[in-house]
Amino acid sequence: MRQLTFASLQVRDLEASSAFYTEKLGFESSDMKNPDAVIFKYKQGEASFAIRKPLENIEKQELGKGVSLWFAIDGSIDVLHASLIKKGVTILGTIMETPFGKAFHVIDPDGYKLTFLQPNH
Repeated sequence: MRQLTFASLQVRDLEASSAFYTEKLGFESSDMKNPDAVIFKYKQGEASFAIRKPLENIEKQELGKGVSLWFAIDGSIDVLHASLIKKGVTILGTIMETPFGKAFHVIDPDGYKLTFLQPNH
């Protein structure tokens, strides 16, 4: 295996999670329709990942534990960080230097950790 092609996260409330990802984080949902999922655009119609209704019973499960998705950004990490704070997104820690560039973590409504990265060039 050499490349992750797609990822989907099971969420407790698809509507609430969709609002979080689009309104708070600024992801854009794609034109691909699925009544059980929201698929997010990447570029030129490609999908990067999705959130979806559970495939199995997750009632008493702790979602997000041990999962972290990294998203490279085009702009300034400082601007994005400040913007997400203003929108009330839960930020975990501060902007940090990584071997890949500057990054910070946020947490989604189901406990999934999302990392935003301003890559080294």
